[in-house]
Amino acid sequence: MLNLKRALENDRLLRSLTGLNRKAFDELCQVFDSVYQETLQKQTKPRKRARGGGRKARLQSAEAKLFFILFYFKCYPTFDVLGFLFDLERGRSNRWMHRLQGVLETALGRKLVLPERKLESMEQFLEQFPEVKEVILDGTERPVQRPQAPQKQKEAYSGKKKRHTRKHITGTTRKKRVIVLTPARPGKIHDKRQLDEADLVDRIPDEVKISGDLGFQGLQNEFVNIHLPHKKPRGKELTEQQKQENRAFSRQRVVCEHAHAGMKRYQSVSAIYRNRVPDFDDRLMLTAAGLWNFYLEAA
Repeated sequence: MLNLKRALENDRLLRSLTGLNRKAFDELCQVFDSVYQETLQKQTKPRKRARGGGRKARLQSAEAKLFFILFYFKCYPTFDVLGFLFDLERGRSNRWMHRLQGVLETALGRKLVLPERKLESMEQFLEQFPEVKEVILDGTERPVQRPQAPQKQKEAYSGKKKRHTRKHITGTTRKKRVIVLTPARPGKIHDKRQLDEADLVDRIPDEVKISGDLGFQGLQNEFVNIHLPHKKPRGKELTEQQKQENRAFSRQRVVCEHAHAGMKRYQSVSAIYRNRVPDFDDRLMLTAAGLWNFYLEAA
Protein backbone atom coordinates (compact mmCIF):
# COMPACT_ATOMS: atom_id res chain seq x y z
CA MET A 1 0.00 0.00 0.00
CA LEU A 2 1.08 3.58 -0.56
CA ASN A 3 2.90 5.19 2.36
CA LEU A 4 0.08 7.38 3.67
CA LYS A 5 2.13 8.78 6.53
CA ARG A 6 4.83 10.00 4.16
CA ALA A 7 2.25 11.71 1.93
CA LEU A 8 0.55 13.46 4.86
CA GLU A 9 3.85 14.75 6.21
CA ASN A 10 5.00 16.16 2.85
CA ASP A 11 2.76 19.06 1.83
CA ARG A 12 4.04 19.21 -1.74
CA LEU A 13 3.56 15.48 -2.22
CA LEU A 14 0.08 15.61 -0.71
CA ARG A 15 -0.99 18.37 -3.11
CA SER A 16 0.40 16.36 -6.03
CA LEU A 17 -1.55 13.25 -5.03
CA THR A 18 -4.81 14.76 -3.74
CA GLY A 19 -4.99 18.40 -4.86
CA LEU A 20 -5.23 19.62 -1.24
CA ASN A 21 -2.65 20.77 1.29
CA ARG A 22 -2.53 19.28 4.79
CA LYS A 23 -4.67 22.00 6.36
CA ALA A 24 -7.45 21.61 3.80
CA PHE A 25 -7.15 17.80 3.93
CA ASP A 26 -7.61 17.71 7.71
CA GLU A 27 -10.54 20.13 7.59
CA LEU A 28 -12.35 18.07 4.95
CA CYS A 29 -11.50 14.81 6.71
CA GLN A 30 -13.54 15.72 9.78
CA VAL A 31 -16.73 16.19 7.76
CA PHE A 32 -15.92 13.22 5.53
CA ASP A 33 -15.57 10.88 8.53
CA SER A 34 -18.84 12.13 10.02
CA VAL A 35 -20.72 11.44 6.77
CA TYR A 36 -19.11 8.01 6.43
CA GLN A 37 -20.14 7.01 9.96
CA GLU A 38 -23.70 8.07 9.18
CA THR A 39 -23.75 5.86 6.09
CA LEU A 40 -22.69 2.89 8.23
CA GLN A 41 -25.58 3.49 10.62
CA LYS A 42 -28.07 3.66 7.72
CA GLN A 43 -27.14 0.25 6.33
CA THR A 44 -30.27 -1.90 6.22
CA LYS A 45 -28.56 -5.23 5.56
CA PRO A 46 -27.94 -6.95 8.94
CA ARG A 47 -24.34 -7.71 9.83
CA LYS A 48 -23.33 -11.32 10.39
CA ARG A 49 -20.37 -10.45 12.59
CA ALA A 50 -19.48 -7.63 14.93
CA ARG A 51 -17.60 -4.62 13.60
CA GLY A 52 -13.89 -5.34 13.53
CA GLY A 53 -14.37 -9.01 12.79
CA GLY A 54 -12.94 -10.75 9.75
CA ARG A 55 -9.80 -9.74 7.90
CA LYS A 56 -8.39 -6.30 8.53
CA ALA A 57 -9.49 -3.59 6.12
CA ARG A 58 -6.91 -1.99 3.85
CA LEU A 59 -8.53 1.45 4.28
CA GLN A 60 -8.86 1.48 8.03
CA SER A 61 -8.76 5.16 8.96
CA ALA A 62 -10.79 8.11 7.74
CA GLU A 63 -7.56 9.64 6.42
CA ALA A 64 -6.87 6.53 4.33
CA LYS A 65 -10.39 6.54 2.87
CA LEU A 66 -10.27 10.25 2.02
CA PHE A 67 -6.79 9.88 0.56
CA PHE A 68 -8.01 6.95 -1.56
CA ILE A 69 -10.88 8.83 -3.20
CA LEU A 70 -8.92 12.08 -3.63
CA PHE A 71 -6.07 10.11 -5.21
CA TYR A 72 -8.55 8.61 -7.67
CA PHE A 73 -9.88 12.06 -8.58
CA LYS A 74 -6.43 13.61 -8.93
CA CYS A 75 -4.64 10.83 -10.84
CA TYR A 76 -7.57 8.86 -12.38
CA PRO A 77 -5.78 5.48 -12.45
CA THR A 78 -7.38 2.34 -13.84
CA PHE A 79 -8.87 0.05 -11.21
CA ASP A 80 -6.07 -2.45 -11.82
CA VAL A 81 -3.50 0.21 -10.93
CA LEU A 82 -5.61 1.57 -8.06
CA GLY A 83 -6.01 -1.91 -6.58
CA PHE A 84 -2.29 -2.61 -6.92
CA LEU A 85 -1.29 0.63 -5.19
CA PHE A 86 -3.72 0.17 -2.28
CA ASP A 87 -3.37 -3.63 -2.03
CA LEU A 88 -6.98 -4.26 -3.09
CA GLU A 89 -8.59 -6.62 -5.55
CA ARG A 90 -9.66 -4.82 -8.75
CA GLY A 91 -13.39 -5.21 -8.15
CA ARG A 92 -13.09 -4.09 -4.55
CA SER A 93 -11.24 -0.93 -5.57
CA ASN A 94 -14.12 -0.21 -7.95
CA ARG A 95 -16.71 -0.63 -5.21
CA TRP A 96 -14.74 1.48 -2.77
CA MET A 97 -14.41 4.28 -5.31
CA HIS A 98 -18.15 4.47 -6.01
CA ARG A 99 -18.96 4.22 -2.32
CA LEU A 100 -16.54 6.93 -1.23
CA GLN A 101 -17.38 9.25 -4.12
CA GLY A 102 -20.89 9.60 -2.73
CA VAL A 103 -19.51 10.23 0.75
CA LEU A 104 -17.13 12.90 -0.59
CA GLU A 105 -19.90 14.62 -2.53
CA THR A 106 -22.13 14.69 0.56
CA ALA A 107 -19.27 16.04 2.70
CA LEU A 108 -18.63 18.85 0.20
CA GLY A 109 -22.35 19.62 0.29
CA ARG A 110 -22.12 19.94 4.08
CA LYS A 111 -19.29 22.44 3.56
CA LEU A 112 -21.61 24.43 1.21
CA VAL A 113 -19.12 24.38 -1.66
CA LEU A 114 -21.02 22.37 -4.28
CA PRO A 115 -22.36 24.45 -7.20
CA GLU A 116 -26.09 24.63 -7.84
CA ARG A 117 -27.39 22.30 -10.55
CA LYS A 118 -30.49 24.35 -11.31
CA LEU A 119 -31.80 27.72 -10.17
CA GLU A 120 -35.49 27.61 -9.31
CA SER A 121 -36.12 31.34 -8.86
CA MET A 122 -34.53 34.76 -8.50
CA GLU A 123 -35.29 34.60 -4.80
CA GLN A 124 -33.17 31.46 -4.50
CA PHE A 125 -30.27 33.17 -6.26
CA LEU A 126 -30.47 36.25 -4.00
CA GLU A 127 -30.72 34.07 -0.89
CA GLN A 128 -27.75 31.85 -1.71
CA PHE A 129 -25.52 34.39 -3.46
CA PRO A 130 -26.34 37.81 -1.97
CA GLU A 131 -22.80 39.14 -2.51
CA VAL A 132 -22.54 38.12 -6.19
CA LYS A 133 -22.73 41.09 -8.56
CA GLU A 134 -21.53 39.36 -11.73
CA VAL A 135 -21.84 35.85 -13.17
CA ILE A 136 -19.53 34.71 -15.97
CA LEU A 137 -21.07 32.02 -18.17
CA ASP A 138 -18.98 29.64 -20.24
CA GLY A 139 -19.01 26.09 -21.57
CA THR A 140 -16.49 23.41 -20.70
CA GLU A 141 -16.05 20.00 -22.33
CA ARG A 142 -14.33 16.78 -21.36
CA PRO A 143 -13.35 14.04 -23.86
CA VAL A 144 -15.12 10.68 -23.84
CA GLN A 145 -14.52 7.41 -25.62
CA ARG A 146 -16.11 7.25 -29.04
CA PRO A 147 -19.53 5.55 -28.73
CA GLN A 148 -20.05 2.42 -30.81
CA ALA A 149 -23.54 3.30 -32.07
CA PRO A 150 -23.40 5.65 -35.11
CA GLN A 151 -26.23 7.84 -33.81
CA LYS A 152 -24.55 8.26 -30.43
CA GLN A 153 -21.28 9.06 -32.19
CA LYS A 154 -23.02 11.86 -34.05
CA GLU A 155 -24.60 13.25 -30.88
CA ALA A 156 -21.36 13.16 -28.90
CA TYR A 157 -19.12 14.70 -31.57
CA SER A 158 -18.08 18.28 -30.82
CA GLY A 159 -17.28 20.31 -33.91
CA LYS A 160 -15.44 22.79 -31.72
CA LYS A 161 -13.11 20.24 -30.13
CA LYS A 162 -13.02 17.87 -33.14
CA ARG A 163 -13.61 14.89 -30.88
CA HIS A 164 -16.34 13.18 -28.86
CA THR A 165 -17.11 15.06 -25.65
CA ARG A 166 -19.58 15.79 -22.88
CA LYS A 167 -20.35 19.42 -22.08
CA HIS A 168 -21.34 21.57 -19.09
CA ILE A 169 -22.26 25.24 -18.76
CA THR A 170 -20.74 26.90 -15.70
CA GLY A 171 -21.54 30.11 -13.87
CA THR A 172 -18.47 31.59 -12.19
CA THR A 173 -17.95 34.61 -9.93
CA ARG A 174 -15.13 37.15 -10.14
CA LYS A 175 -13.46 35.23 -7.28
CA LYS A 176 -13.23 32.10 -9.49
CA ARG A 177 -15.89 30.20 -7.55
CA VAL A 178 -18.17 27.96 -9.59
CA ILE A 179 -21.70 28.64 -8.35
CA VAL A 180 -23.72 26.94 -11.13
CA LEU A 181 -23.01 23.74 -13.05
CA THR A 182 -25.56 22.43 -15.55
CA PRO A 183 -25.99 18.67 -16.08
CA ALA A 184 -23.70 17.04 -18.65
CA ARG A 185 -24.93 16.95 -22.25
CA PRO A 186 -23.51 15.47 -25.47
CA GLY A 187 -20.83 17.58 -27.15
CA LYS A 188 -22.90 18.30 -30.28
CA ILE A 189 -25.28 20.58 -28.36
CA HIS A 190 -24.51 24.27 -28.81
CA ASP A 191 -23.68 26.37 -25.75
CA LYS A 192 -26.70 28.66 -26.15
CA ARG A 193 -29.10 25.78 -26.67
CA GLN A 194 -27.84 24.06 -23.54
CA LEU A 195 -28.14 27.32 -21.61
CA ASP A 196 -31.69 27.88 -22.87
CA GLU A 197 -32.72 24.35 -21.93
CA ALA A 198 -31.28 24.85 -18.43
CA ASP A 199 -33.43 28.02 -18.13
CA LEU A 200 -30.63 29.63 -16.16
CA VAL A 201 -30.54 33.29 -17.19
CA ASP A 202 -34.23 33.77 -16.33
CA ARG A 203 -33.40 32.98 -12.70
CA ILE A 204 -30.65 35.60 -12.35
CA PRO A 205 -31.82 39.10 -11.30
CA ASP A 206 -31.46 41.96 -13.77
CA GLU A 207 -29.14 43.86 -11.44
CA VAL A 208 -26.58 41.03 -11.64
CA LYS A 209 -24.28 41.41 -14.65
CA ILE A 210 -23.96 38.33 -16.87
CA SER A 211 -20.87 38.03 -19.07
CA GLY A 212 -20.48 35.48 -21.84
CA ASP A 213 -18.62 34.75 -25.06
CA LEU A 214 -19.86 34.66 -28.65
CA GLY A 215 -21.19 31.15 -28.09
CA PHE A 216 -24.15 32.84 -26.41
CA GLN A 217 -24.81 35.22 -29.29
CA GLY A 218 -28.45 36.33 -29.25
CA LEU A 219 -28.88 36.48 -25.47
CA GLN A 220 -28.26 40.24 -25.54
CA ASN A 221 -31.53 40.59 -27.49
CA GLU A 222 -33.48 38.75 -24.79
CA PHE A 223 -32.04 40.10 -21.53
CA VAL A 224 -30.88 43.53 -20.42
CA ASN A 225 -28.03 42.33 -18.17
CA ILE A 226 -26.14 40.30 -20.82
CA HIS A 227 -22.68 41.51 -21.87
CA LEU A 228 -20.96 39.89 -24.86
CA PRO A 229 -17.90 40.83 -26.93
CA HIS A 230 -18.26 42.50 -30.31
CA LYS A 231 -18.77 40.09 -33.21
CA LYS A 232 -16.94 40.75 -36.46
CA PRO A 233 -19.47 41.61 -39.22
CA ARG A 234 -19.44 39.34 -42.26
CA GLY A 235 -17.07 40.70 -44.86
CA LYS A 236 -15.95 43.55 -42.60
CA GLU A 237 -13.53 44.20 -39.77
CA LEU A 238 -13.96 45.41 -36.20
CA THR A 239 -12.92 48.96 -35.48
CA GLU A 240 -9.83 49.56 -33.39
CA GLN A 241 -12.01 50.70 -30.48
CA GLN A 242 -14.09 47.52 -30.67
CA LYS A 243 -10.91 45.42 -30.66
CA GLN A 244 -9.68 47.24 -27.56
CA GLU A 245 -13.05 46.73 -25.86
CA ASN A 246 -12.91 43.01 -26.71
CA ARG A 247 -9.43 42.70 -25.22
CA ALA A 248 -10.54 44.47 -22.05
CA PHE A 249 -13.63 42.24 -21.88
CA SER A 250 -11.49 39.10 -22.28
CA ARG A 251 -9.21 40.17 -19.42
CA GLN A 252 -12.25 40.50 -17.15
CA ARG A 253 -13.88 37.18 -17.95
CA VAL A 254 -10.72 35.06 -18.09
CA VAL A 255 -11.38 34.10 -14.45
CA CYS A 256 -13.90 31.51 -15.67
CA GLU A 257 -11.08 29.81 -17.57
CA HIS A 258 -9.03 29.81 -14.37
CA ALA A 259 -11.95 28.13 -12.59
CA HIS A 260 -12.20 25.48 -15.31
CA ALA A 261 -8.46 24.88 -15.04
CA GLY A 262 -8.87 24.54 -11.27
CA MET A 263 -11.53 21.85 -11.67
CA LYS A 264 -9.49 20.07 -14.31
CA ARG A 265 -6.47 19.76 -12.06
CA TYR A 266 -8.29 16.53 -11.31
CA GLN A 267 -7.56 14.05 -14.09
CA SER A 268 -10.93 12.34 -13.53
CA VAL A 269 -12.62 15.28 -15.31
CA SER A 270 -9.93 16.15 -17.85
CA ALA A 271 -8.72 12.76 -19.13
CA ILE A 272 -10.79 10.66 -21.52
CA TYR A 273 -13.77 9.34 -19.57
CA ARG A 274 -13.72 5.55 -19.36
CA ASN A 275 -16.15 4.64 -16.55
CA ARG A 276 -19.13 2.48 -17.49
CA VAL A 277 -21.77 3.86 -15.13
CA PRO A 278 -24.21 6.09 -17.09
CA ASP A 279 -23.92 9.80 -16.27
CA PHE A 280 -21.23 9.14 -13.66
CA ASP A 281 -19.09 11.71 -15.47
CA ASP A 282 -21.62 14.31 -14.32
CA ARG A 283 -21.08 13.28 -10.67
CA LEU A 284 -17.32 13.46 -11.15
CA MET A 285 -17.53 17.00 -12.54
CA LEU A 286 -19.83 18.13 -9.73
CA THR A 287 -17.47 16.75 -7.08
CA ALA A 288 -14.43 18.27 -8.82
CA ALA A 289 -16.15 21.67 -8.86
CA GLY A 290 -16.88 21.30 -5.15
CA LEU A 291 -13.24 20.39 -4.46
CA TRP A 292 -12.11 23.49 -6.37
CA ASN A 293 -14.49 25.74 -4.42
CA PHE A 294 -13.34 24.15 -1.17
CA TYR A 295 -9.70 24.68 -2.17
CA LEU A 296 -10.41 28.40 -2.75
CA GLU A 297 -11.85 28.74 0.75
CA ALA A 298 -9.27 26.61 2.55
CA ALA A 299 -6.14 27.82 0.70
